[in-house]
Amino acid sequence: MNSPPVDKNRRNLLIATTAVGGIGIVGAAVPFVASMTPSEKAKALGAPVEVDIAGSKPGELQVVAWRGKPVWVLHRTPEMIEDVRKDDGVVTDPQSTVPQQPDYARNELRSIKPEFLVLVGVCTHLGCSPQLKAAEDKAEMGPDWNGGFYCPCHGSKFDLAGRVFKGVPAPINLLVPPYMYLSDSKILVGNDKKS
Repeated sequence: MNSPPVDKNRRNLLIATTAVGGIGIVGAAVPFVASMTPSEKAKALGAPVEVDIAGSKPGELQVVAWRGKPVWVLHRTPEMIEDVRKDDGVVTDPQSTVPQQPDYARNELRSIKPEFLVLVGVCTHLGCSPQLKAAEDKAEMGPDWNGGFYCPCHGSKFDLAGRVFKGVPAPINLLVPPYMYLSDSKILVGNDKKS
């Protein structure tokens, strides 16, 4: 039994067609697979943010963006820290029992180091952004005011640890995001795990 002679031109055409088809499939698959990976913008929205606190002066509030929200880093003065301790009777959750902070910030000052407060600057009532108000604003804010954050949208008040005052619309304390110190002069917001 004799096999027919091999047509080398036809074989080369089939090999070339198969190669071009394979390249076409890979070419079509690359954009499809690439579309499944998150964009740089999407990665940035959830990525941790480094905050340089080296030049931060006592009493100064730094604002950075993390996950599309403002994050406050407040360098508290010794007087501000003492004012937080005076607020235990006027806030609804003085011991931070509602889990609005990582365990390492479940303390009266709601921070790792007393002098630096890290909070998500979004009111827990309807998502407005409160403003920092000094202790000197007692006439406007009321006799129990020792400084803190005031939400002008509906009147919610928070002390200098982000704890919510009694009798205001906001139901719970401001959120403390996960964070850690990379050094004495840098904070990483959005990650608290050593890698």
